[in-house]
Amino acid sequence: MSTTPRIAIVGAGLGGLVCARVLQRHGLPVTVFEREAGPDSRSQGGTLDIHEDTGQVALRAAGLFDQFLALSRPDGQEWRLCDRHATLIRHDQAAADDLSRPEIDRGRLRTLLLDSLAPGTVRWNHAVQAAGPLPDGGARLHHHDRAVEDFDLVIGADGAWSRVRPALSGAQPSYAGVTMVEAHFDDVDHRHPGIAHLVGGGTMSAKAGGRSLVLQRNSNGHVRAYVTFRGPQDWHAGLRLDDTEAVRARLLALYQGWDESLLDILRDNEGGFLNRPMFVLPVPHRWQRVPGITLLGDAAHLMPPAGVGANLALLDGADLARAVVGHPTIDQALDAYESVMLPRAIDNARTTQHMLATLMPDTGRDRETGTESGAAAFPDALWPAGGLPDATPAHTS
Repeated sequence: MSTTPRIAIVGAGLGGLVCARVLQRHGLPVTVFEREAGPDSRSQGGTLDIHEDTGQVALRAAGLFDQFLALSRPDGQEWRLCDRHATLIRHDQAAADDLSRPEIDRGRLRTLLLDSLAPGTVRWNHAVQAAGPLPDGGARLHHHDRAVEDFDLVIGADGAWSRVRPALSGAQPSYAGVTMVEAHFDDVDHRHPGIAHLVGGGTMSAKAGGRSLVLQRNSNGHVRAYVTFRGPQDWHAGLRLDDTEAVRARLLALYQGWDESLLDILRDNEGGFLNRPMFVLPVPHRWQRVPGITLLGDAAHLMPPAGVGANLALLDGADLARAVVGHPTIDQALDAYESVMLPRAIDNARTTQHMLATLMPDTGRDRETGTESGAAAFPDALWPAGGLPDATPAHTS
């Protein structure tokens, strides 16, 4: 480009950070705006399997592949599938030299990316309210403190409830009909040997009908559990989510009849439960080109968590940065990037929604137990008088 473009990235998640890293590797300055107060202001979530054809491609473009391998856990690719009786149905173990999908804690990967950036790249505690195109090209950022800044390119990497997306699209996330409730175990090999036996070195999934229990081993003896079921978004109506024993009782009732070793996932977790309803963007989600503004990651293609979201965000970030570097104008770069990213995202969104419908059916009966797999899996006894609550999704950020 004839002049150095002014580039802003909204959101210091994995996609935004890898985009910033690739831009800086090619000598282009960039500013990342993040609403969080600092890199340690909240937990960054569990473990990720980084795929060789997506996430690893991005990390190579960022010049961080060797550092990633040093932090990753190839043995974390182990996967166990059980039925509700805890009977092992399938057991996959990767070869010692298999690096196709090594695991890494999300927090470690984010720290690797943050440490690779020039000092001061990320402006912490800088929330963005909105973005919009300028008449003569470029885009304007509106901050929460009412300040404005103009850039040649604004990249929305700010997740499901993106503040940048409305400049391109009127789409809003909607509840997918499935909720994950997260729990955790620490020092699992010593304090929770039963859980350690179930999870092995990687992931264990037990499934029946529209419900599953998943365990994932993280670093340092930490295991995260995901209690996943189809039902109304306010499945917890009538109780407080911070009332751990009340939540535990409701979940135990929902999983009544499952093997005792699996029910220990609900009985013995440390700390409380975190409610994580799944939201998705419409499929297909696309937009008409808007000069100076684009999206990546969940801001562009929020989809069910099926192992591809973080990988696509990383690849989006690297692809966008390389397009900016490799084209003479921002408009040409965005045309090149979006012509590849949008079809790829639509294909993956369709696939993951099909997987969700298959793994978490919303109609029919569990062949093994004869119980309903959809909303009827929540008997009235689990709810206050009056039956099931209204399942209308609440669109709040």
